[in-house]
This record gives sequence, C-alpha cells and structure tokens, in this order.
Amino acid sequence: MSNASINTPNPDVVAVVGPTGVGKTELAEELAVLLHGEIISADAMQVYRGMDIGTAKPAQATRRVPYHCIDIVEPGEPYSAALFQRDSRAAIDSCRARGALPIVCGGTGLYVRAALDDFEFPEGEQASNPVRSHYEAIARRDGAAALHALLAQRDPKSAELIHPNNVRRVVRALEMLEQGLSYADQAKGFSRRQSIYRVRFLGLTMERELLYDAIGERVDAMLAAGLLDEVELLLRAGFRSALTATQAIGYKELVPVLEDDSPLDEAVEAIKAATRRYAKRQLTWFRADPRIAWLDVTDLSLSQRLSAAMDALR
Repeated sequence: MSNASINTPNPDVVAVVGPTGVGKTELAEELAVLLHGEIISADAMQVYRGMDIGTAKPAQATRRVPYHCIDIVEPGEPYSAALFQRDSRAAIDSCRARGALPIVCGGTGLYVRAALDDFEFPEGEQASNPVRSHYEAIARRDGAAALHALLAQRDPKSAELIHPNNVRRVVRALEMLEQGLSYADQAKGFSRRQSIYRVRFLGLTMERELLYDAIGERVDAMLAAGLLDEVELLLRAGFRSALTATQAIGYKELVPVLEDDSPLDEAVEAIKAATRRYAKRQLTWFRADPRIAWLDVTDLSLSQRLSAAMDALR
C-alpha cells in the first residue's frame, strides 16, 4: 500500500480506481452510504445518455446515493477530458459545499487525473477550432513528418517528447503554442502527480484469471440484459459514428451484427477480448501512480471489501 495515500489526513475526496469488472462501483456505493458520500463517475463512456447496459451504468432505480457525471451528453456530442475536468470539479465542489464526501469512482485514468490533479488542458482541447483545423490540414497536405518538423522548429523540447507519427499530439502541442503554452511544460506537470485536493486513492485488483472470468461473465450478463437492443436503438437514433468510435467497447463490435448479419458469438468473443486488453491497460496506468493503496479483493465478499477499504482510509 502507498504511504502517500494512507497518510493523507481528513481527505477532501476519496478515489476508487482499478480495472473494469473488479467491482469499483459496488464498493464506492457502500463507502458512500457509510460515509455520507456521493459518487462522481470517472468513466469516459458513462457520460453518454442511452449507453447504459454496455457501460455498466448503475440503474437509476438501484442507486442508493447521488451520482454525478453520468448521462450529461448525447452520444454524438464531442466530449473530452478537459470538459470532464470542468464538470467533475464542479460536482466535487458542490458535494463538499453540502457536506457530502465526494467519491471519484472509475477506470478512465485520464479522467481521474483530470478531476483531481494539478494540470490544465489547453483551450483547444475543449472543442474543435480553426487553429486545430489549420494544423490538421497541414498534416494531410504535407505529411506527419512535415508537421512534426514545424513543431521542432518552434518548440524543440515538446517535439522531443512526441513521436512524429502521433499527429494528434503534435497538433495539440502546436495549438498550445498559439496560446503561449508548452506541451513539454504540461507533460512535466502531468508527471508530478500533485492533486489539488487532499485525496485518498484506493485501487482494487484481483488475480488476473479471476478478473478475466469476471469480465466474461459481465459481458454475458450485458447481452442477457439487452445490450444488442440498446445498440439497435442507438443506431436508429443516428449515433452510428459514436458507437464505432475506438473507445466504445461493447458497442462497435455489435454494429456489424445488426448491419451485416455478422455472427453474434464472434462479436461477443471480440467484446470479451477487447475488454480484457482494456483492463490490462488500466492496470498499467494505475500501477504507475504511487499514491494508490491497493486492495486485493480476490477472495473477499463485498462486506469484507468494505471493511478492508475502511481500514485503508483510516
């Protein structure tokens, strides 16, 4: 366990993090009931309305405490970590003003850090803008190497940190220069891991094979709960491009089933495999944060997990 996390006195915020399928939401809600808390979801997909089953969004009727940062935009609307920073901090501050303990719960690592840590996003991160379009046009016309050379000429330190083929990040760095900011300086701040609140971080983990089994069972339960029907409704509403986005695991795999009569069993296996890969990436991200106190919940019931979490918080 991380001493930096355990020794934080009287936290302003508790964060419950870890891979998908490990049981974060169930534990966070138990903590919220016990500690007069409210939950701020840090899940990049739960912000979208109508994407309920495939994001394991807690059903409205079963929530025992208030949830924030859920169902705030339509699937077709652009949303980003910068916008989440604004929305999550407003929710955290609102909870604290009402005497409730904010419990940030989720597996989108960038969203957790956006909510809690001391760094700013460039203004261009929040929406499309002419500056971004200008540099994207240069990349299309002259190639990624030419765009990277332009960054190297204007901001060598930032160029050293970004691979020439990572056009999106090169564009972001050039946008920041237009605002008088440096990507390199922001990256330095990002690596500091300094929160703007007093936070206790709890990370949940379990034995890898059991986690993968839980993921498989979860996907099967989503299908049984009507995930395919949910995808069909979203397609009819005109959200196809949103559902086939890179992050929309559980949705993009089912689109060909509905549109091209692809085999459902193959799609289900693809969802499980993609979810396992995502869980592995989540663990890699969170393991790099020394502030997190890790709880191995492999053989623990929910009540035992709650007891262990309370011990860590104390």
